[in-house]
Amino acid sequence: MSFQQGLSGLNATSKNLEVIGNNVANSNTFGAKSSRAEFADMYATAMNGAGASAIGIGVNLAAVTQQFTQGNIVTSENPMDLAINGAGFFQVSDGKNPVMYTRNGQFKVDRDGFVVNTQGNRLMGYPADGTGTILPGQATSLQMPTAGITPSATSKIKLEMNLDARSATTLPAVSPLIDMSDPTTYNNATSLTVYDAKGQDVALTYYFQKAATDQWNVYVTANGTPLATDASGNPIASTTITFPSNGGTPTAPVGAVTLNIPASTNTAGAATLAIPGVALTLSGASQYGSPFAVTDLSQNGYAAGQLVGIQFEANGVVTARYSNGQSKPAGQVEVATFRNPQGLQPLGGNAWARSFATGDPILGVPGDGNLGALQSGALEESNVDLTAELVNMITAQRVYQANAQTIKTQDQVLQTLVNLR
Repeated sequence: MSFQQGLSGLNATSKNLEVIGNNVANSNTFGAKSSRAEFADMYATAMNGAGASAIGIGVNLAAVTQQFTQGNIVTSENPMDLAINGAGFFQVSDGKNPVMYTRNGQFKVDRDGFVVNTQGNRLMGYPADGTGTILPGQATSLQMPTAGITPSATSKIKLEMNLDARSATTLPAVSPLIDMSDPTTYNNATSLTVYDAKGQDVALTYYFQKAATDQWNVYVTANGTPLATDASGNPIASTTITFPSNGGTPTAPVGAVTLNIPASTNTAGAATLAIPGVALTLSGASQYGSPFAVTDLSQNGYAAGQLVGIQFEANGVVTARYSNGQSKPAGQVEVATFRNPQGLQPLGGNAWARSFATGDPILGVPGDGNLGALQSGALEESNVDLTAELVNMITAQRVYQANAQTIKTQDQVLQTLVNLR
């Protein structure tokens, strides 16, 4: 027995305790991964090989490897908090050094609109153009829009309803054919707000008048102004719906009806612009013996809006939400994975750097291939098992004491030899 075995055991156990201590210290660090001390025995061999009864000369610390197992995911009230459920790393950059990789999804938006972590490093991903189309390619720093969304004039209207087949005919025998202020000249009415090129609201009102069996006239007004009039200025039908005898899908009109909405004055007293060429779809109308009911009334225009928030989808798409109820993609998070994640070099600050041992990063968006899905409003906890670490600490302490005992015993043996007469 020599002092070397015991000394190497003390050194190795001390390193093991340092690893355990670091794990315990980071048990509450989001995105942190536990480490494991891996040891190797040591032997001294002769030039012609080891003997049959070679005795080891101790132990050394072969490596400290990190364990990239999944940590528990906990929810938070911050929509900017992100967690990857599965394989993959967020890519962050400070704009100077190579890209860094992290599992800590505590992000926020800085003064310039960039998505950054606590260290100020920017989250990498794909940008989006003005229409919300994602532009995949080389990942760049994700920057949230600051400007509002421009208005869009209405170009399509869809009207789905049931007209009561039991209703009486209300078509007057003489002109005017309808009086909007006289409910006896029509059967039903409904309204929809559309928008001009400035995003100003225009109130469209539809009046349905039963002209004959299986035939209905549709009159439309914009802010009270009829869309179609005769030579005398009296309202006339913008279209006529003809139903088959069973009251199902209309036989006329065929295709969409074109509405040319004139300029008018809205309820706020503002002059609205004309909206030409609006396509009105009535193919969803029916005429059954049940009360009048509108089941779908929609249009594709909208007013201007300001940014009110952003939301991350499971596939990494960053959706910008606006005050007018519209939303559009503002970018998409790109994540990376490695064949050998244990080859990553720890940098501190919850980040790693790639090395030769990791191989090239495999890039993609969350949910693709073997990449994990993105979860917004959540964070990944450290994968440190605190109970196991405390047990390991007790074991390491006992091993340290045992190695110290071998040194003490060797000292006593040498003392006995020195005292021989």
